[in-house]
Amino acid sequence: MILALGLVGALQTGLIGGFAGYYLSESLYDEIGQRALMVAKTVATVPDVIEGVQDRDSDALMALSGRLAATNEALFIVIGDQNGMRLAHPDPARIGRSMAEDDDDKGLIALVEGRGYVAVAKGSLGLSMRGKAPIIVPGTGEIIGIVSVGYSLDQVLGTIQRYNLVLYTVVGLMLLASVFAAIIISARFKRAIFGLEPEQIATLFQERDATLQSVREGIIAINRDGIITTFNRTATETLGLSPDTALSGQHISEILPENNLLATLASGEPAFDQEVWLRGRQMIVNRLPVRQSGEITGVVASFRLRDELDQVSRKLTRIQQYADTLRSQTHEYSNKLHTIAGLIQIGAHDRALALIGSEASDHQALIHLLLEAVPDPVLAGCLLGKYNRAREMGLRLEIDPDSQMTDLPDTLPRDQLVSVLGNLIDNALEATRQEKGEGGRVSLSMTDLGRDLIFEVEDQGPGVPPEQSELIFQRGVSSKAGGDHGIGLYLVKRFVDRWGGSVTIESLQGGGSRFTLYLAKQASQTPEAP
Repeated sequence: MILALGLVGALQTGLIGGFAGYYLSESLYDEIGQRALMVAKTVATVPDVIEGVQDRDSDALMALSGRLAATNEALFIVIGDQNGMRLAHPDPARIGRSMAEDDDDKGLIALVEGRGYVAVAKGSLGLSMRGKAPIIVPGTGEIIGIVSVGYSLDQVLGTIQRYNLVLYTVVGLMLLASVFAAIIISARFKRAIFGLEPEQIATLFQERDATLQSVREGIIAINRDGIITTFNRTATETLGLSPDTALSGQHISEILPENNLLATLASGEPAFDQEVWLRGRQMIVNRLPVRQSGEITGVVASFRLRDELDQVSRKLTRIQQYADTLRSQTHEYSNKLHTIAGLIQIGAHDRALALIGSEASDHQALIHLLLEAVPDPVLAGCLLGKYNRAREMGLRLEIDPDSQMTDLPDTLPRDQLVSVLGNLIDNALEATRQEKGEGGRVSLSMTDLGRDLIFEVEDQGPGVPPEQSELIFQRGVSSKAGGDHGIGLYLVKRFVDRWGGSVTIESLQGGGSRFTLYLAKQASQTPEAP
């Protein structure tokens, strides 16, 4: 950059200096020529000159031309008659000789055409710029002689050299100033790009682009004006845009009207792992402001479809449900087997057979109910696990035999549904055991008739005071002791609000509460700002 700016400065100052020098020389030559012509015309109108030419008084003309030459700083003033014969000359030896001998045009145009002109010629006094004018008698218009005024070109060249010295000094200073400015600009520019050379910047840009395209999350960056500056291919795919869509240069509101990047740009507060809706899709979004010298210059957002995380979460949920179910059944059946073994050992074979039949009958009835009323395997598995969990706790989970949940919409996330329903049942079991101990009962009824899915969970717990019916859904609020509570109902409320449903609490006569969950079959899926 220093070399480039220096060369540009040198070229500019060189061209300007050369043009100025040439223009100055031409101007001085023209000015000297016009000055010589003007002096010649002035001398030609002096009455003493006209009279001296008429009288051919060389002595008087010699003295007069010398004074006029000194007055006008001319090299010489030569006066001749109508034939071009010298009547006055700085060299007396040339008096009476023709002026044509040292005139390049040989025609003495001033005598022939009666007009003045400027010429460069080399005479007895050297190379000079000459102005020549005819001597005309006033009134008659008769041409009786000629005046030649000359200025030495050495004088002109000396003047030009003085001017050029000043000019080239200024040009040199301008060149030095250009180089100095190039050094300062280069230093500031290099600091701005962290001391990197252009080749390094190009390499980093290629690496950054390759990195962006290899990331499986969508990435979009905006500047301080909200204009998109960076994005990757995954961003267009995740947002459901055409692969040919050019996002760069567009305002973020044109691509994502429901975005909250501008709020992050204004507040400077980062956000991580937020569940939001973008273009009708549920996503996990991170937002991070970009700062330079303490000033926010933009925001970078990364996002991924919630479905991708849900796949992993769903698998883990199912594994946990299976583990809970197996653990509960293992514990329960271990106790049952010990009891049956004890009955056989004491000879109570009939009681042992009755216990085995009762156990098989209860499970068969539950399995038959779930197969008929809840064909969805995820929801059915959740209910079976909670049934076994209740028995392990010494409680009963009773499912209304008239329940029906066969019209679950495909868009309803199963993992979130079982998480919400599981939280309600777990809370009911805990509240019932707290109030009733073993032998308590929790009831569940379900229906998909109409436009909503309705789940009712009744417990025999201490109930929820009316003043806490809204507070209980806030994060961290719980009736249980300890700090690791107050999350379940918060997650329930959050999911219900996002899905466009509702959840209500009723106090039952005789104690206990009824939680009723309403979920629309056609969710509003109200978008949340990222």
